[in-house]
Amino acid sequence: MKILVTGSAGFIGFHVTQTLLSNGHQVVGIDNINQYYDIELKFARLQELGISKDNACHLNKGSTGELYGDQFQFIRMDIADRESLPKIFEFEKFDKVCHLAAQAGVRYSLENPEVYIDSNVVGYANLLECCRHHSIQHFIYASSSSVYGLNKKIPFHEDDQVDQPISLYAATKKSNELIAHTYSHLYKIPTTGLRFFTVYGPWGRPDMALFLFTEAIVKGKPIKVFNNGEMERDFTHIDDITSGIISVLEKKLPDTSDYKELYKIYNIGNNKSVKLLDFIKEIEKNLGRIATKEMLPIQPGDVQKTWANIDRLIQDYDYQPTTDITDGVKSFTDWYCNFYNIPIINTEA
Repeated sequence: MKILVTGSAGFIGFHVTQTLLSNGHQVVGIDNINQYYDIELKFARLQELGISKDNACHLNKGSTGELYGDQFQFIRMDIADRESLPKIFEFEKFDKVCHLAAQAGVRYSLENPEVYIDSNVVGYANLLECCRHHSIQHFIYASSSSVYGLNKKIPFHEDDQVDQPISLYAATKKSNELIAHTYSHLYKIPTTGLRFFTVYGPWGRPDMALFLFTEAIVKGKPIKVFNNGEMERDFTHIDDITSGIISVLEKKLPDTSDYKELYKIYNIGNNKSVKLLDFIKEIEKNLGRIATKEMLPIQPGDVQKTWANIDRLIQDYDYQPTTDITDGVKSFTDWYCNFYNIPIINTEA
């Protein structure tokens, strides 16, 4: 298939693109490479896909790399660009779209709301309009566990009410699901939203806890532990997330005009909740260093506990997460130390 992957220089988009290419698909990747975090990490991911930094810098100009040749094309573009994006759809004639581009981060949304509206709402709607006019077989997009907001029922299930988002980021992700429902209903576009639960692993984002903790511990700085450590997360390794996304992308959907069958929402997580302090212990063990912990109150927009019920994804796509935090955290710390040339002092700590 020919598949558009938005956010292909991002954490999840990079891994999905790499796997799709390995599986023999043709991929066009789009990413605006914004300044939310270190763009050198984004360029390094693209380099792994065979796209040089020089080629990746050209706005709205496609480039192919030495690793996959014409099988992979990268375009630096903003999905909110209403003039350029439709031209890409017209020229490339995609079979499916995997939409992973978004302005991420809960806390950042408290201070920069306009960025979230531009990317997560305007850009999202722009993509669905392009899908509408170009007979896209399936539109798969990233939602988030943050949509569950103040929901107290554990584990979180797709049928739970999600009308109480407590951050603008969560509200934009909820809006994505509502817009997808409308397009499936009106235009018979198959849409599948995946509610990601705390994704972590190699090539991860520098604004996420695992990266922040590892960096601080390596540099001998205290780590900020919110809610005095009383936090639990359904930590999901990137390999499990990627396998789930690929399963959804590669499965042929049944022919139907019933919008209830065209519109799907799934949790994609590890199906267990892990205490944050236990997660930190794994980082300490792998780095051979003990963290200095600065205990702080819970932050606005944060929830105390997440846990995904993944029965629906298991039933429909045979999804099976296999990576526990012991192996998962080690895969990240190994990557981090290799990428930044950090010596591991003593793995028996």
